[in-house]
Amino acid sequence: MSTRFNPSTAWPPGYQAMQDLSQAVDQSGLDPLLLNLVYIRASQINGCAFCLDLHTKDAIALGEDSQRLHLVAAWREAARQFDERERAALALTEALTLMASTRHQDLDQAMDAAAEQFPAEELPQLVFAIGAINSWNRLTVASGRPVGGYRSPLGDGKSAVREAAG
Repeated sequence: MSTRFNPSTAWPPGYQAMQDLSQAVDQSGLDPLLLNLVYIRASQINGCAFCLDLHTKDAIALGEDSQRLHLVAAWREAARQFDERERAALALTEALTLMASTRHQDLDQAMDAAAEQFPAEELPQLVFAIGAINSWNRLTVASGRPVGGYRSPLGDGKSAVREAAG
């Protein structure tokens, strides 16, 4: 796929608004590893290779286990690999990402399950995070952003692996 446009220069105010939303989510206090799982699952559903590359690299840099990253696409079958909070977040991610084809009662169940795991102040933050990644996926796929060149500012994850092993 070739680049169709550069989102940051094609419409700077829109791009800045997206950046501001992402920054607000990053500063929300939600666990960055949990957020990356959410971002990866939404990006898998939406077929956004750039975002998958970015968020898997960031998750690895934060110390996420590569086995869990391989299982995100099949998290329901591999449910024991994910705790209740992560499963609730992943279910809500799927329900909101696939909202056009999600039955209302399934969305209600996903919201209720998430409400049991996330305090009242965190649940809207999670919903905003899911909305943000879905917007980024759409913007990135539409722009034709090339895949593979992203380097995580968080590092390569090797120090996190060494610390976990030590």
